[in-house]
Amino acid sequence: MSTDIAFSDADWTRLERDWSAWWNHDLARPLLVVQSTAPATRPRPAWWDGRQFGGIPLDVPAEAIAEQAWDDLARTTFLGDAWPKFWTNFGPGVAAAFLGGRLEAAARTTWFHPGRWQGKALAEIRPEYDAQEIWWRRVQDVTRACVQRFAGRATVGYTDIGGGLDIAASLRDTQTLLMDCLDDPEAVDELCAQITPLWLRYYRELTALIAPAGRGTTPWAPIWSPQRCYMLQCDFSYMISPKQFARWVVPDLTACCAQMEHGFYHLDGKGELPHLDHLLAVPGLKGVQWVPGDGNPGPCEAEWLPVQRRIRAAGKLIQTWGPGQAVLRLAREVPLDGWIIATYAEDGDHAGLIAAIQRANAPLTAKAMVSVG
Repeated sequence: MSTDIAFSDADWTRLERDWSAWWNHDLARPLLVVQSTAPATRPRPAWWDGRQFGGIPLDVPAEAIAEQAWDDLARTTFLGDAWPKFWTNFGPGVAAAFLGGRLEAAARTTWFHPGRWQGKALAEIRPEYDAQEIWWRRVQDVTRACVQRFAGRATVGYTDIGGGLDIAASLRDTQTLLMDCLDDPEAVDELCAQITPLWLRYYRELTALIAPAGRGTTPWAPIWSPQRCYMLQCDFSYMISPKQFARWVVPDLTACCAQMEHGFYHLDGKGELPHLDHLLAVPGLKGVQWVPGDGNPGPCEAEWLPVQRRIRAAGKLIQTWGPGQAVLRLAREVPLDGWIIATYAEDGDHAGLIAAIQRANAPLTAKAMVSVG
């Protein structure tokens, strides 16, 4: 196994300085997250093939998972505003498994089904915290093992707990919950009201495991915070109206953002755009990640500038990604202060790309900062 990560204490000091300034809207440039991982030089276990962790046999020790994660990090070069991070990926919305749902791990994704709630009436679904639930214990064990193995040399990311209404959809079944939203909205109110405090408990307990490492926090997305952060979401909102979003999603987001300094939201697809005004009004929400969805132009293409300008005009930050040339074109069009962009150079010259993007955007960003000031 590789023995160290190429990221010094001076790099950590720079990281905290620049990201803290960015969160405070005081950084006159975008954050550019670029990294490159060298191929493994030795065989890796068959269970370590890029699958989500629910597919790793439960008899594989958490410490062995952490060791493989360490090896991947030690083969990675971190450029621009990137830093060593590892995401404990148990699938999108794993809290459904904590609360009685059934986890089904496929080759590259994870599905969640009603499990013990299959066939139950909506009013009979009463999720409760269970400290001994097998998947909750597994998430804690892997998180704890990574914190111990990394020993302050990398940030351990929160697992994807899920969005409140998405968790409800897993426990109830998506199509059934959609009908419930029409036929029994008061019972949906009640289920959502049960899930939010449970979500917050899982979040607090994971934070307690991660915080001792002293290297900030990160969700699955390339976002770093010196305090508490998370990428909130509600994929179910693609199928409901703005009025329903305000009823069931906004209260959950508001409660979650109140428990963290740096809450972000994963705005996934054009079907969620009708909710943008409600989203931008959520107290405490710091930023938005815009995802156009499959089959659409990438998030750094000019087609989406009106969406991203709305986000910035509301005082929110932005996280996105795209290939280097798309980001460079964007840098010539719009001030990118307040943006995090994960990117890469198609020709492999990552350092040159970072310099070119910052150079192209500097005049626009300087003008924008003067205008705001």
